[in-house]
Amino acid sequence: MDVLRELAVTRGFFTRSEALDKGGQDRQLISGVKSGVLTRIRHGYYTFSDLWLVMDAEKQHLVRARAVQHSLGSAVAVSHVTGALAHGVATWGLDLSRVHVTRLDRGAGRTEGDVVHHEGRQGFDDPEEIDGLLVLPADRCVVEAATRATSEQALVVFDSFLHLELGDHGMLRNRFDQMHRWSGTQHLHLPIRMADGRADGPGESRGRWLFWRSGLPAPELQYEVRRSNGTLAGVCDWAWRDQGLLGEFDGRVKYGRLLRPGESAGDAVFREKRREDEIREITGDTMVRLIWADYSTPQATAERIRRLFRRAA
Repeated sequence: MDVLRELAVTRGFFTRSEALDKGGQDRQLISGVKSGVLTRIRHGYYTFSDLWLVMDAEKQHLVRARAVQHSLGSAVAVSHVTGALAHGVATWGLDLSRVHVTRLDRGAGRTEGDVVHHEGRQGFDDPEEIDGLLVLPADRCVVEAATRATSEQALVVFDSFLHLELGDHGMLRNRFDQMHRWSGTQHLHLPIRMADGRADGPGESRGRWLFWRSGLPAPELQYEVRRSNGTLAGVCDWAWRDQGLLGEFDGRVKYGRLLRPGESAGDAVFREKRREDEIREITGDTMVRLIWADYSTPQATAERIRRLFRRAA
């Protein structure tokens, strides 16, 4: 088991044939799955459950993708949402139940078990290798992923692509222009135009989408608030200075990123509150904080922001 565990740690999985080569038997694999020690991630591919269960859905998807690549070899490159994930792009809300690959061998498009095979179209883009995967270019992957997404999800993907500096807006637009006749691209004109690399995560991108859908003014992004001596007091996710309102997305993960060595989450929250107090004192503006739940009630959230606009006025 030591060799198999090493494979699971370094590569993410081991195969049935590798287990049998090391002296294992099928009944041991079956027993391991039943007892919960092992997890079968796809037919013939396994990992240890304690490693698998601590992964989020995105990491699990990429492990399954490496298993698919191991099975199919250089005949395919990962693409669409799988390729976007491999490039590190945020894919909020997208379906991760199947691995997406594009055939490099002119194989037929089809869905087969846990894999969606796409026909190679418009010539072949040279794939690059990322962490054991052959991956199509990032700009192609994000547009492909967006064809299977809502407009809001597409904005998250495009914002993330630009924020990670995987390409600029011109590159994204050119790729879209090449693919604009593909199925599923008709709704992407607006997300492409709205895409902005200053949005730092899905929470901020979803906020921008809510503001647009609700007819609210577009905010200034990543607004810097400086003290009288020119030093930076803080950066707000959104700013409507004409309306006297600043805004931030307040996802729980944020405080984990803010932790300094030796700090607790409470320390980070208190420090964040002090920062917000100082920003309000400097600007004289009101601050609104949105959380994930606010996006489930867009009308109520938009009216809340309008009330704050009126109050500031």
